[in-house]
Amino acid sequence: MSGKKPPLPTKQQIVDFVRASPGKVGKREIARAFHVGGQDRPWLKSMLQELAEEGAVTRGHRRALTPAGTLPEVALLDVVETDIDGELIARPVEWRDDGPAPKITMAPSGPGLPALAVGDRILARLTQTGARRYDGKLIRRLQAAPDEIIGVYTSLDPKQGRVQPADKRSRHELIVPVQHSLGAVTGEVVLAEVLPARAYGLKQARVKERLGKIGDPRSLSLMAVHQHDIPTRSSDDALREAKAAKPVTLGKREDLRHLPLVCIDPEDARDHDDAVFAEPDDDAKNAGGWHVIVAIADVAWYVRPGSGLDRDARLRGNSVYFPDRVVPMLPEALSTDLCSLLEAEPRACLAVHMWFDAEGNKRRHRFARGLMQSRATLAYGQAQAAWDGHADDKTAALLDDVIRPLYRAYAALAHARDKREPLAIDLPERKVVLGADGYIKAILPRERFDAHRLIEEFMIQANVCAA
Repeated sequence: MSGKKPPLPTKQQIVDFVRASPGKVGKREIARAFHVGGQDRPWLKSMLQELAEEGAVTRGHRRALTPAGTLPEVALLDVVETDIDGELIARPVEWRDDGPAPKITMAPSGPGLPALAVGDRILARLTQTGARRYDGKLIRRLQAAPDEIIGVYTSLDPKQGRVQPADKRSRHELIVPVQHSLGAVTGEVVLAEVLPARAYGLKQARVKERLGKIGDPRSLSLMAVHQHDIPTRSSDDALREAKAAKPVTLGKREDLRHLPLVCIDPEDARDHDDAVFAEPDDDAKNAGGWHVIVAIADVAWYVRPGSGLDRDARLRGNSVYFPDRVVPMLPEALSTDLCSLLEAEPRACLAVHMWFDAEGNKRRHRFARGLMQSRATLAYGQAQAAWDGHADDKTAALLDDVIRPLYRAYAALAHARDKREPLAIDLPERKVVLGADGYIKAILPRERFDAHRLIEEFMIQANVCAA
């Protein structure tokens, strides 16, 4: 018996094997069929990746392979329409071949499974019934069709109109009887509520809100909000908790109200959640050193674990900014008031005191819950102009005890940063300028100042301390 190692399969041999195999085919089955040993498994993995990139095979559920132009035994589908016979038709979520995607006719849902509707995303088991035709059987519904959609309204005739969803993932239109149109006209963006499913044809909807013409930037922002499922309404619990929130008292907090902490933000900032301060270190053992404070709004004081505010914040994750609006993470009673470091208003904060030597190396730090009172809110350009010798009425009073110490402390930190030689990425930003009519007037690059880098460096140092 010869101990000669069998040759590795060619790409065509692998494709032929996948095409001829009636069941699931994966890397394990191919390795077994062609006697590919352990040391050649990386080669086989690379070969299968190349075949997938070339379109010769398709990876399906659990990375099973099928020949190009066919679907795997189990696939991710979107239910896209109802045909003339009232049967639901689905399409594969991913289809990279040149020809049209196969037509998949979905069987009625079995016992214990939800009834399907146009707009559902599902996992289904497939049986091929002809060229580019399959029958599908529901395994699990992953995402239900939306109850509300934002889309563009078109009047078809005096009796009805249609809504084309703004979300390109929703490929089904909705019929709107004229009595449910709220007077919408062709080309308007509307918020529509999906009505109970019909047995045949397209679903019906009623217009709940008219949002403006399709070219209006305000409408485009609302479409983006809906398309990305950004929650715009706070829960009743969160609203009630925000309304009941009160300004904090000093109590056991560290009193920082005597320090001239300032907020430095973009000129169009809608809230102010961090402030900075710097002064020469008075420790004789740290000649030329600096004491820097970074303070942030103490949001956690108001957003307690398990509260309605906490649940809403987890759902959102962050505030979302558009040229004409902001969708805040928290109700406005907090986001623009109690959790915003407003000028001359006492505010709860979490502060980190940092001490640096003359070369910008951190010597020590400590954290404290505090009560601060912002001395001023400055724009980046305004702070930079003051440092460059062009102070205005507001910054002139802050120049000696606020702005100059900040920039000198930053110079020391920048020196230490340059010695570390970190990755430096300084990418240009753009800002959208809207006219009085709400339409885009210009898209301009944001000018970068040392004031930007100062705030960034202080924030990095604060995060290093937190880490």
